[in-house]
Amino acid sequence: MADQENKQEKGDSEKKEKELKLCYDKHLDYLTNLDKTKDKNSIGFFTNEHLKVSALFWGVGALNLIKHLDKHDIEKTEKFLSECFNSDGGFGGSIGQDSHIVSTHYALLVLIQLNKLDMALKNKEKIANYVKSLQNKDGSFKGDTYAETDSRFSYNAVSILKFIGCLNEQFIDLKKATEYVLSCQNFDGGFGAIPGAESHGAYCFCCIGFLSVTDQLNLLDKVQTGKWLAERQTHLGGFNGRPEKLPDVCYSWWVLSSMFMIGTESFFEKNLLIKFILECQDDELGGIGDRPGNCHDVFHTFFGLCGLSLLKYGNLRMIDPTYAIPKDDVEKLFGTNNNK
Repeated sequence: MADQENKQEKGDSEKKEKELKLCYDKHLDYLTNLDKTKDKNSIGFFTNEHLKVSALFWGVGALNLIKHLDKHDIEKTEKFLSECFNSDGGFGGSIGQDSHIVSTHYALLVLIQLNKLDMALKNKEKIANYVKSLQNKDGSFKGDTYAETDSRFSYNAVSILKFIGCLNEQFIDLKKATEYVLSCQNFDGGFGAIPGAESHGAYCFCCIGFLSVTDQLNLLDKVQTGKWLAERQTHLGGFNGRPEKLPDVCYSWWVLSSMFMIGTESFFEKNLLIKFILECQDDELGGIGDRPGNCHDVFHTFFGLCGLSLLKYGNLRMIDPTYAIPKDDVEKLFGTNNNK
């Protein structure tokens, strides 16, 4: 009897494993109906107004990864982004919002994927001067005129300037910018938001991404940093952002892409991470949540798909670990032999 029960449990377990697969059609339905399912009279609609460009990037990026960008209304998006562009050279998070370096970065990423970057290139000097205006004397960057500063914005700054062909001394003090980013690294090999702040997976991505965009990854002890990143994998298979925290699907991008950039992607257990991401799917309504059983959202859907793309799981477009858009879009933008 005990043997039969063990066989039954093993069979149920194997069946469950086989049922874990990427729900392409469900995700497509979810992504193509994002703007149709919101209650425009809800308080949430208004409190998330500043995130519209961000959500646009996550939604477009996810559709692009599952090879269904044809389902997106490109003309409508181009018009929306043109109305988000401000006279100071930056993009706001939505129409009528103040400019921010993050929404400016995301707007350009959307335009690149839609093959509409010319819209921004017509104003490239204005955009470059906007970025220049945000650099502080210590080399760091503010997010906007209200002066919040952390290492995220250093990555945003060099990415924006790279995209529009203005990553040069006229628009950035790269030496000081690099010194600031390196000052955010801790003894454990990780990076924090500011010098002395706790190491965090997302800030590791931003600092390593900065060094990758500027061709300075040689300044890192890659093994030390790779070990800290690998330690973010939990017994559930997913990565966390800091020690003693729960795993979260979004770190399937922040942590994993960092490992790919520095060549330490062999330092973790691949199949466990794939299993964790697939378990976070909503197999009825589509979309991916932060953890198994939690509600889906476009943010975690995009970053979950990014992780699966890096892991070469399923029929997804290959994503570039530095820029968070498909590799062939990067090659088209910079040229096959100059995609960094």
